[in-house]
This record gives sequence, structure tokens and C-alpha cells, in this order.
Amino acid sequence: MREPWRWLLGLCLLACSASAHSATNPFAGQQTPPDPCYEDTGAARRCIPEFINAAFGKEVMVSSVCGRPPSRSCSVVERGDDRPSVRTCQICDAADPRRAHPASYLTDLNSAHNLTCWQSENLNTSPHNVTLTLSLGKKFEITYVSLQFCSPRPESLAIYKSMDYGKTWMPYQFYSSQCRRMYNRPNKATITKQNEQEALCTDGHTDLYPLSGGLIAFSTLDGRPSGKDFDNSPVLQDWVTVTDIRVVFSRPQLPRELGLGAGSNSGGRDDDPTAVTSTLPTYFYAVGDFQVGGRCKCNGHGSRCLKDKEGKLVCDCKHNTEGPECDRCKPFHYDRPWQRANAREANECLPCNCNLHARRCRFNMELYKLSGRKSGGVCMNCRHNTAGRHCHYCKEGFYRDMARPITHRRACKACDCHPVGAAGKTCNQTTGQCPCKDGVTGITCNRCAKGYQQSRSPVAPCIKIPVVNPTAVVSSTEEPADCESYCKPVKGNLKINMKKYCKKDYAVQVNVLDMETVGDWAKFSINVVSVYKSRGEPLKRGDNILWVHMKDLACKCPKIQMSKRFLVMGGSDGGTGTGAGPGVGPGGGATSPGAERVGLVADKNSLVIQWRDVWTRRLRKFQRKEKKGKCSKA
Repeated sequence: MREPWRWLLGLCLLACSASAHSATNPFAGQQTPPDPCYEDTGAARRCIPEFINAAFGKEVMVSSVCGRPPSRSCSVVERGDDRPSVRTCQICDAADPRRAHPASYLTDLNSAHNLTCWQSENLNTSPHNVTLTLSLGKKFEITYVSLQFCSPRPESLAIYKSMDYGKTWMPYQFYSSQCRRMYNRPNKATITKQNEQEALCTDGHTDLYPLSGGLIAFSTLDGRPSGKDFDNSPVLQDWVTVTDIRVVFSRPQLPRELGLGAGSNSGGRDDDPTAVTSTLPTYFYAVGDFQVGGRCKCNGHGSRCLKDKEGKLVCDCKHNTEGPECDRCKPFHYDRPWQRANAREANECLPCNCNLHARRCRFNMELYKLSGRKSGGVCMNCRHNTAGRHCHYCKEGFYRDMARPITHRRACKACDCHPVGAAGKTCNQTTGQCPCKDGVTGITCNRCAKGYQQSRSPVAPCIKIPVVNPTAVVSSTEEPADCESYCKPVKGNLKINMKKYCKKDYAVQVNVLDMETVGDWAKFSINVVSVYKSRGEPLKRGDNILWVHMKDLACKCPKIQMSKRFLVMGGSDGGTGTGAGPGVGPGGGATSPGAERVGLVADKNSLVIQWRDVWTRRLRKFQRKEKKGKCSKA
């Protein structure tokens, strides 16, 4: 042991200096002390609890205590200055407070004015092994363990530590004049970085004076090579971590030959503890002060320890940490792994970046390494229709509303893709554009593209309008002509009047549903909504067919669109009548679809106009006039 008295004195002076400084500042108690875990700027920094005697006031479990029943013990007092040593005797009685030596005296206030000692049973009649067990109630990082003796120091003793509240024990230090024989260890072995957690054995305590009332102090870091770099030594950090301390006295100090004064007598009264006796000495262990110097272990993330609701000692954790030793990150603060604070870096736990869309996250080491050890948090259960490691993009079926920040609860809008026109429900997460089927357009795929018209098929809701060269379908007997000259007789003449009504063989309101091509003809599936005129075979409301030659359709005379209502008037001046096998009107210039095709036929001379509701009254008026014979006059 290296000058334990000087070392402990230094600790005491340091503590006393701090107390004196506080006493000289009369306003210290009136000011709100700054949080030692943070700089004035708010930046985190390492903070540690104060250095204390962790054993003070705590209960010590002992395997032996004198006084039950009352017993008489004698001890040797060395007076020095060449004066002979004397042997004194005393009575130990647990029932008498003045003569009791309970275990509570080990950790009470010990000073020159309060000399109290715990004492074991006499070892003459009981086993030499006596155990003191101290529970600190929490993990501490300790610097020393000291024992101030009231009896001669034991010849052999061992100190053990536990890090799991007494479940398992490991040796901390051995003291013996016979290290190899008592503990199977060499005396004063060399400590290297390879054995920094090895308990050593020393006989240095046997040379200390005085023999009785001396001190044994064990320094946990003295002589350990990594002690100067403690922050970067997990081995030593583990070595000084303790929850419980156990001291085992294995062998008492054998007495030396003592010369007794001339006033010795052979007897002595049992009730006189100062009486000198010539009887054989009794052996026992007695300790006046049991100290464990250290700090409450908070891993640099707490400056004090408090008792929780259950009365357990816990750290007052900062830096977004929690746990009895601030040994883990608080929930949602897993963006980097937990680390102990050191002098250079506070290593505070950082919150995950979830853009206000998640309440839980987890740590992923692989992502942390890939980010250059900057961020490893992964958000869990993203809300508000978001997804991704940081809830930073919209989940499938939603797209980003760029008018709102990503942290907004409604930053993601539903795609709302048309169930028929879209090829899927997932849209572009930036633009919101749905994947459209062929011939379909619009951000939600809700309309046919240019050059396409609606069909009744859910597989292909929009089909391409056939492009036909007008000259290719003109009879070989006719001169080729473009659409403008071909449609000129009727183009733009889309008004209805009584004269036109009378000339036509039929007048109906239809809804165009679908189209397919049959040879040179376009076959439209229509629904007849109203019949205003039908010369010849009567027309009925309901499903029907409208035939238009591809040449006429290509030149848009007539112009027909899907899913729209039209007024169709055809007859003798171009459009054919109704019934099976419609014929070709004079000047129609188109081949008949054939007798086997039943339905209506419209060509460039037919009147095909998108329906207007105001025409209903006009057409009914024409019907009434026709019944009165007005058409014959027209």
C-alpha cells in the first residue's frame, strides 16, 4: 500500500476546501446554481455526482458481534516511547448501550469525540473468519475502501466486491503476511494492462505502526496502468463499479512478547475494564470506521443521485438518458448509440428525426455506420400516411402536397386514381400522377386522351378513333376530294327547323355508348332516349345501332363522341330510313351496310348535333304540326 494516510488526507483536504469555499459565499444559497450537465450556451457536457463516503449511515451485515451473551475481552495497547505495552480488558454486553459494540458503529459519524467501535465475538472460542457485508443500494464508482481498527489489524483479510447486488462476488484485494499460503497469490505482484482487473495480495499492512488502532486503506486505481486514461478504459470503469463490498477477516494478529510492569497482579475484577490481568489474551476484531469513498455511478450523464418513489437510489439523469445509472437512452432518442460521457464529449442521446409523424423509433447499427456514424435512428409506425426511415415520404397510394411542409399532418394526399382508367392505385409520390391505361389521360386517369374515345370495356376504357383517308373510301367512279370539299354541302348547317324536320325520315335523341368497326363502317351502340319522328317501321326507345361510314366519320360529318347525347335526323336527302336493310339516300355517296345490318344509318347529309335540352319543346311542336298536315305544305 502506498502511503495510505497521505492519500486519504488529500481526499479530506479536497472535500474540506470545497466546503470552506461554500461557507465564504453568503449568497450561495440564494442563487439558482447552474446545471452542471450543460454549458451556459446550452451545450451538453459531462457531469458527475459529488465524491462521498458511500458507506456512511448504511447498515452493515456482520457474521459476528460480541455481547450475546456478555463477554470479557482483553487487548494489547502499545504506548511507544520505549514504554512497555499494557494489556487492558473490558466487558461487552449487547443489552447495555454503554458496553455494546453493534454493527451500526461501523458507519456512524466517526471522530475524536465519537470513538465507537464494532467488535466481534472472542476468537478463542469462535471461528476466525468474520465477515462484514455492506450494500450501497446502487452502483457506485469507488476510489477506496478503508477500515480504521480499534483492535490489532488482522494478519490476513480479503476484500470482495459485487456488481449485481450480492448475487456474485469477485476478489478485490488481499492482505496477508503469507499471501501464497492464505490466498494462493504472490506477494506484491506487478500490475500490467493485461491484469488490471486482478486482485493483488500484499503484506504491507503488517509494517504499519501502531499495531492496534491502525488503518488499512485499499485504493482501487493505485498502480493500475490505465488509471491516467480512465475515460478510455472500459476495463477500469468496470473494475471500480461496485454495488456491495464484503470484508472477510481470516486470521487475527498474533501478540508480541509484552513486558508487564511491576504493578501486575494475577487477578482483576470483571467489572473493571481497565484492570491489568496476567491471564492469556483474547483475540477479536474491532473496527471503528468502515468507509467506501466514491461517486454514485451515472456514466457522466447526471450530477446527483436521488431516491425514487420506491426509496431506491437512482441518478437524476440528463442528456436524454435514463436508467438507474443513466445507462440507456430515453425512448425516441436512438439516433446514435448510448455512450458514456467523457471530458471531451458529452455523448448525449439524440432524438430520431421522424418529421413529427412517429412516436417510436429504433437504432440500426448498419445505417449508423453507412451515415458516417452520424445517424442510425429508424422511425416506427409512421402516421399521417407517411413512410420511410424518417417518415419523410408518402406511403403507397398517397403523394406529396408540395404546398405543405413534410412535417404537416396533411403533407400526403390520397392518389384517388380512377378505378377504371388507372392501371393501378399507386401514383407518383411527387406529382400525384396515376398510371393510366392506353388512351387515358388526366392526373387521376379520368378522361380519354386526344384521338381516343370512350368505350364500354373496363379493360380498355378508351379506344383510338380510327384515322381513315377520305379518298381511300370514295367510290372509284368519284373524283378524289378532301374533307372540306366532301362535307361542304352540310358543314356548318347544324340548325333545326320545320322544313328540315319534315324532310327527314326519322328524328331521335340518342346516347352514344360504344363503337366498333365492321369493314368500312363504324358501328355505334346507342340508347334511344326519345323518338320524335319515325317514318316507316316505328322506332322504339332503348338499345339500337347507328351505322356511319368510315369516310364520313373520318371527315367528322357527322361528328360523334362517346358518352354524349345527340339529336340524329336522317332520311331522303342523304341519311337513310330505319328498319332491316337500310338503303342509300340520293347523293349519299356511301355503300349501304347491307340488308343484314339492322339499325339507323347516318351520313354527311344527316343532321347529327349534340343534344340541347331546349330542343325538346321545339321538336314536340314539330310533331304536332306534322299531325296537322303542315309537313305536306313544307
